[in-house]
Amino acid sequence: MPLTLTLTEGVLPTGTEKRAIARLTDAMLKWHGLTGNKVMTPNVTAHVQVLPKGSTFSGGQEFSGAWVELKVPAFAFNSREIQEGFFKDTTDIIQELSGGTQPRDNIYINVVHTVDGAWNFNGQAMTNEQLGEVISKG
Repeated sequence: MPLTLTLTEGVLPTGTEKRAIARLTDAMLKWHGLTGNKVMTPNVTAHVQVLPKGSTFSGGQEFSGAWVELKVPAFAFNSREIQEGFFKDTTDIIQELSGGTQPRDNIYINVVHTVDGAWNFNGQAMTNEQLGEVISKG
């Protein structure tokens, strides 16, 4: 489940990006009841993009932001409790790692659902049902 963390330079102190990814991964697994799942854990992949100051905008004006996006199968984030819990934890993680300097309202989170059957595990396109079967073995 690809996780993308995009930051304006300086939002997080240099070197804390790895901790952010580890904690965001743990939060995603926790809220889906998959902590320790041997199939899902390595399949939460991530990358970080740090953009130079002056290249991020809100309302057309320069600002410093943090964006977290997950691409997941349609069955993920399927309850309001999971959505609210993960979004709160994610906001808390970014704000804490920023040393409390990143405003909560400049931390953005979204989830993108994939088309059923368009998910790749081990080089095979899998349906949501097939994914569920594989994940349940973890």
